[in-house]
Amino acid sequence: MEHNLYTHLRAAFPADLDQLAVEAWSADGSCRGYSWRELDEGSARIARLLGSLELPAGSRLAVQVEKSVESMLLYLAALRAGLVYLPLNMAYQPQEMAYFIGDAEPAVVVCSPDNFGWISKLAFKAGSAHVFTLAEDGSGSLLERAVHFEAVQQPVPCAADDLAAILYTSGTTGRSKGAMLSHRNLLSNARVLKDYWGWQPGDTLIHALPIFHAHGLFVALHGALLNGSPMLWLARFDPRLVIQLLPRATVFMGVPTLYTRLLAEPGLTREVASHMRLFISGSAPLLIDTFQAWQQRTGHTILERYGMSETVMLTSNPYRADERHAGQSQRRGGTVGFPLPGVELRIVGDDGALLAAGEIGAIQVRGPNVFAGYWRMPEKTRQEFTADGWFRTGDVGQQDEQGYVTIVGRSKDLIISGGYNVYPAEVEGCLNELPGVQESAVVGVPDPDFGEVGVALVVPRAGVTLDPAQLLASLRSRLANYKIPKRCRVVAELPRNAMGKVQKQLLREQLQALSA
Repeated sequence: MEHNLYTHLRAAFPADLDQLAVEAWSADGSCRGYSWRELDEGSARIARLLGSLELPAGSRLAVQVEKSVESMLLYLAALRAGLVYLPLNMAYQPQEMAYFIGDAEPAVVVCSPDNFGWISKLAFKAGSAHVFTLAEDGSGSLLERAVHFEAVQQPVPCAADDLAAILYTSGTTGRSKGAMLSHRNLLSNARVLKDYWGWQPGDTLIHALPIFHAHGLFVALHGALLNGSPMLWLARFDPRLVIQLLPRATVFMGVPTLYTRLLAEPGLTREVASHMRLFISGSAPLLIDTFQAWQQRTGHTILERYGMSETVMLTSNPYRADERHAGQSQRRGGTVGFPLPGVELRIVGDDGALLAAGEIGAIQVRGPNVFAGYWRMPEKTRQEFTADGWFRTGDVGQQDEQGYVTIVGRSKDLIISGGYNVYPAEVEGCLNELPGVQESAVVGVPDPDFGEVGVALVVPRAGVTLDPAQLLASLRSRLANYKIPKRCRVVAELPRNAMGKVQKQLLREQLQALSA
């Protein structure tokens, strides 16, 4: 059996390759259509160019370019050519890029023409033999070279466990780690999601996510391609444009921030969303307020799911009644649903013993979607897997008697205050329910008496003035005293990364600097 992921994606293309595959909307409001034939032939030309470089097996291709259909073709070409794709956020600065390129030692680097000067120096210093450019409009040396190659290419045969991609984790503490994902990891997860989320003929995806991250590159893109579904492709998220496109689409995937921005638009109505089949949220926790407001405004219930760079998707609220959980078809706000078919999940205590339903502990998983390990970090890889082969996710959560999983927080975010464990997500949940609170974050900072204490950062709703002391007083009727943050600050906003996750490490650093 052929294991190259592209072979399986290509098999799902419609018989009529001249049908519209992608309608791409640029930041300037212009629009261009691409057929399935253009996707196949365009990626074939780039794959042939890459093949002509005669690179060793397992060579890495590092990419830092703006989102475009051409950058998607580059990803497909890397799969076809049997290379290991390494997507990098455009926000990364020279010091960060020097680390990624130095660590991965890519044979090929593709960057924005504007950054060619300094990135090429880093690349050649790290031993890269080739540096190409690719702009958002498709110009640059990559396609200038690729256009001279044939538009037919047979995907390079791959073993199931051959690497397809390396995703570097955010690196909020210590060195960023490169999660190694195989063709098997990505294909198995895409197939499970195709069935679990009910992908069907006639589906159209609004793709408004970046493609340097698992959410946009693997979950959204693979989902549409494996179903032969056209995409409405946005170079940048634009809430008004998304609302304009909703009547022509059936599936939308976003991070919580995108949903809050859509809710801020008066044009979001039940009527405009009536053609939609499914709204999916992930990459960061979805506030209950957002979950409920979306139901009221659109009549749709957002499906929240849980995954990681190292595993792609692990759990999901149900799209339809789940056969393993008879009658449990409800999408529950505040939970991430059930383990996906083929995924095993367990909650364990500090001693590694299994915990009972409802008890809070460390989440461990295993399955065909779980990565092979961290790039060039064998010791770290060994630390993150148990002796019996389960991956330690680093997340803390609980699973109720019906099987629903709730994420309580990251183990590294755990606050140990006076010997007691405080889970920030629990405190944040209570804070977010208080009148006038838009959202909150609770982080731990060093304390001479307690070892560590919690500090709450609270964002008020528009036009509301909050009293930090009153907020803490209100918590005392809801939580044990040891869980109450010792300090509270009202702030205009919380710092987030590109996927909408609150950057708690940055908050900790800022608070420690203030204390100093």
